[in-house]
Amino acid sequence: MNGRIYRVAWAVAAVPLLLAAFTVGQAEPLPPAALPPTFDETTAVQFATELARRFPDRRPGTPGARGAAAWVIARLADYRIQGRREPFAADVPGLGRRELVNVVAVLPGRSPDTIVLVAHRDNSGLSPGVDDNASGTAALLELARDASTAAVGGTARLPFAHTFVFVSTDGGAYGGLGAAQFARESPYARRTVALVNLDALGGTGGPRLEFGSDTPRSPAATLLATAEASVEEQAETTAGRPGAFAQMLDLAFPFSLYEQAPFVARGTPAVTMTTSGDRPRSPDTDTLQALRGPRLAALGSSSQALVMAIDQGADIPHGTGSFVYTGTRLIRGWTIEFALLAALVPILAATIDLFARCRRRAIRLAPGLRSYRSRVGVWAWVGLVFLLLVALGVIPTGPARPLNPDTSPAGDWSIGGLIVLTGLGIVGWLVARPRLTATHPVSRPEELGGHLAAMLALCVMALVVAAVNPYALFFLLPSLHAWLWLPHWSDRPAAVRVAVTAIGLLGPLVLLLELALRFGLGFDAPWYLVELAAVGYIPVPLLVAGLAWGAAGGQIAALAAGRYAPYPEPEERAARGPIRETIRQLVLFTRGRRRRAARRESTQDPEALEEP
Repeated sequence: MNGRIYRVAWAVAAVPLLLAAFTVGQAEPLPPAALPPTFDETTAVQFATELARRFPDRRPGTPGARGAAAWVIARLADYRIQGRREPFAADVPGLGRRELVNVVAVLPGRSPDTIVLVAHRDNSGLSPGVDDNASGTAALLELARDASTAAVGGTARLPFAHTFVFVSTDGGAYGGLGAAQFARESPYARRTVALVNLDALGGTGGPRLEFGSDTPRSPAATLLATAEASVEEQAETTAGRPGAFAQMLDLAFPFSLYEQAPFVARGTPAVTMTTSGDRPRSPDTDTLQALRGPRLAALGSSSQALVMAIDQGADIPHGTGSFVYTGTRLIRGWTIEFALLAALVPILAATIDLFARCRRRAIRLAPGLRSYRSRVGVWAWVGLVFLLLVALGVIPTGPARPLNPDTSPAGDWSIGGLIVLTGLGIVGWLVARPRLTATHPVSRPEELGGHLAAMLALCVMALVVAAVNPYALFFLLPSLHAWLWLPHWSDRPAAVRVAVTAIGLLGPLVLLLELALRFGLGFDAPWYLVELAAVGYIPVPLLVAGLAWGAAGGQIAALAAGRYAPYPEPEERAARGPIRETIRQLVLFTRGRRRRAARRESTQDPEALEEP
């Protein structure tokens, strides 16, 4: 490996860092509304308490869910607002096929462009769901009441500049099913200038903003800055939000358990106001006694101040982009993408140089590529078995939405499915193993050819990942840079080689730790990741890239452990290939069992014994 080329190529990475330093932007909030909010705490607490007491089980499709929808429509009617039911069907993980209902109310303004307020009214049924999300529903109704009478500061009725849309969604506790349906199907969603989601406003935690997406996007920075200013003014405290590193992970692996995510993914500026963390509040503590009226009032007033500032603002936020928001500053997404792509340059330069060196020294690459192809076949087999188990229902599935961590599909491991998947994966490995076993002492040039084949595969995979989501390179770069140098450590002790190989696993480990610690999944994080793949939330190209990465990692691990073998030459191979030989052995085994069974039956049949 040419270390000089590798080091010099790192100079390219300095360019995007300089660009990032000189292109840091600043988010300016919109001017506050001329009149103060009139959010009523007593009414909001009464609404939240009544909803939780009358309908403690509001799971989608249950009588409680239908009663809660009718209750919301009746409360809107009390204020001369017509709530319209928008039913739809969905496969709810853990519940099966259910009929869900969004309730939509519209207050026309001078412009057809809309400002949307959203709150889900369902719960998981594990608690009355007072905070999550009777409090959000109560705030939605109180904001609708104020808007319907235009009772802003006690003034007379005035038309708003924008059309206001109030949406009480269903299935919010099961991955934001109602929000995704509204974002996908509603004509109002296509002309929304801003959306505010109200979720768990009456908890014990401090005010917090969530703005993750289902895709590597971020809402308009003006919306976030205005939301922060509204919270600081009304709640007299600073709103929390995901840190810079967490936002970077959200771009690399887009994921959020709140209902702003499907809207941001479709280009609508959206933000969630909540008192929970990255993971919504646990049902174990979501009781009537835990509801905090002052906190509900503070965040309700903050939401009202936010939407009124947007409605009256001349420079309202438009569209979405990608950035990392730190304080009042933001690092633009394209500079982060540029930096990640620049980090690929040393890998590509060193790998291409190694390829040229191997060509000049007549070191064969074909056996290493064929060995990698066999490993890809094993991982492809595992992927096909996984798809079969999903199709048969052995591994639970559902819509392509994040699963509620408190529901059974997210935490109850399908032990039978995993045993079948592991067992058939081992069978696939045993089938391919004859082609991956050394038939002669492996030379250093052959090992180098195998290493180069794995690095070429990783480089191609990195380019595919960069085309799908450049931020996802964050998880891939450790393996590229660590495994590149493995040949230089081939003479070191096995522990050193294993350590270098393990460094390349830091990317996937960071992803698992994010799910385990940040979202409170603990040891269920690996299974939760499997479930996200089963429901189709993870894009197919990234899944394919993950399987290809596993095959490359297997070849690198074999090299580090001294167990690598190049693909055998034609004269070294058996007469039959591994698949044909496996089929032949299965046929012979089946025939042998039948013959033994026939002999046992003949020895136990007296008439058969009397025959000549």
